[in-house]
Amino acid sequence: MAGVGLRAAARRCLPRRDHGGPRAASSSPSCPGCGPPGPGAHCPGAPRSAPAGGAEPSAHLWARYQDMRRLVHDLLPPEVCSLLNPAAIYANNEISLRDVEVYGFDYDYTLAQYADTLHPEIFTAARDILIEHYKSLLMKIDAFHYVQLGTAYRGLQPVPDEEVIDLYGGTQHIPLYQMSGFYGKGPSIKQFMDIFSLPEMALLSCVVDHFLGHGLEFDQAHLYKDVTDAIRDVHVKGLMYQWIERDMEKYILRGDETFAVLSRLVAHGKQLFLITNSPFSFVDKGMRHMVGADWRQLFDVVIVQADKPSFFTDRRKPFRKLDEKGSLHWDRITRLEKGKIYRQGNLFDFLRLTEWRGPRVLYFGDHLYSDLADLMLRHGWRTGAIIPELEREIRIINTEQYMHSLTWQQALTGLLERMQTYQDAESRQVLAAWMKERQELRCITKALFNAQFGSIFRTFHNPTYFSRRLVRFSDLYMASLSCLLNYRVDFTFYPRRTPLQHEAPLWMDQLCTGCMKTPFLGDMAHIR
Repeated sequence: MAGVGLRAAARRCLPRRDHGGPRAASSSPSCPGCGPPGPGAHCPGAPRSAPAGGAEPSAHLWARYQDMRRLVHDLLPPEVCSLLNPAAIYANNEISLRDVEVYGFDYDYTLAQYADTLHPEIFTAARDILIEHYKSLLMKIDAFHYVQLGTAYRGLQPVPDEEVIDLYGGTQHIPLYQMSGFYGKGPSIKQFMDIFSLPEMALLSCVVDHFLGHGLEFDQAHLYKDVTDAIRDVHVKGLMYQWIERDMEKYILRGDETFAVLSRLVAHGKQLFLITNSPFSFVDKGMRHMVGADWRQLFDVVIVQADKPSFFTDRRKPFRKLDEKGSLHWDRITRLEKGKIYRQGNLFDFLRLTEWRGPRVLYFGDHLYSDLADLMLRHGWRTGAIIPELEREIRIINTEQYMHSLTWQQALTGLLERMQTYQDAESRQVLAAWMKERQELRCITKALFNAQFGSIFRTFHNPTYFSRRLVRFSDLYMASLSCLLNYRVDFTFYPRRTPLQHEAPLWMDQLCTGCMKTPFLGDMAHIR
């Protein structure tokens, strides 16, 4: 979409300065977090003495600054980049595939991965960007319900930070009662959660921009409803299905890898099922393209037009059997047979008929609310989230520009935290200069992912609203289902033990579980 898509960020890396003296990270005893001992060194918990040799406090601060720059440079050799594998699976919760006997799948964006060309006005910003009906803003919110300043848009135009704060009564905080409910919809805010939301977000922005640009009055609630109805009609009328069916080579990605995943699981004695909201004719054509005409023999149960998420909560809807032509049968369903196709139904009957319960079931889907939330919270299934944007984000994280920018940003934050005890006039000017540089670094890092909204996983240092729900509703997450091919079927996934705020980072070698070990990171305790 013009004006809102990803823009190339200005290339800016930390300068590599030559230096002759000893490494800043000394092996001699030092105060954790304060750098090596020496003139002017100070521990926040100890009484502060004046800088050595009668030096001005501001000169002492700049000396600490230069020491930290050298330390960051020394601790980031070239091989620090490319630590993370974009095809890896990441764990929020410990899970052993050895214990999983039944695998379930959604269809769209899970079994079938679609090319970006399906959404010509696609945003690479993603599902954590919210539309607020009554102020007609697209914006990004963090895990603590704060708007990330610099990410609010009305139409295609950025909204000044001061206006955003004024709209919410002098704060960036969104009250709980306005936030999205369990399924991502609140009284005045809707959370966009999946790739299907991208065209809707683009259309909303374009229409609002057109109205504002031409001085047309409009009611934001009516506009939102009309755009949502138009997007819904694309699905209800089957237009999207027609586009994909006409050119599956163009739109469906990694079909051979999907076939490999399913075949491998069946070969190891796993039971498979499919629950999708898409109609049988569309799923059948897609699966024939990816797997072959006998694709149904891989699945023990196939359910189409399931009407998720109500499938997981509404006990009233019965299963109906479909024939090869898509016609409904009238007989009562007393068992779910392999090779047959079932429509609608509900999870409670599904559990009763299959007896597939608890943590021995692992279900994969791309929508945290519609696919995963109920299954994890109400029924104890294990869940895997498919996040296609993850692959691109990891490739950015692996770049030298990102690594240097983020590490220096963290080091500078640590300096600000420790040196704020210096409050004379000159020192305050130094601290203000550091704050300005830190904000510039944050904007640069954000723009590496997306010029408007940044990463879908972070709002500067905080997790996004989306990230918090990703951790809550999924045991595993990955860029595509094909990532399973990189692991044995009895593999155990262990989440990283990341330190809490009150814990010391004593397990630095575990920072990149499943990746190469990085012993030099032990010295990074001096940074943060």
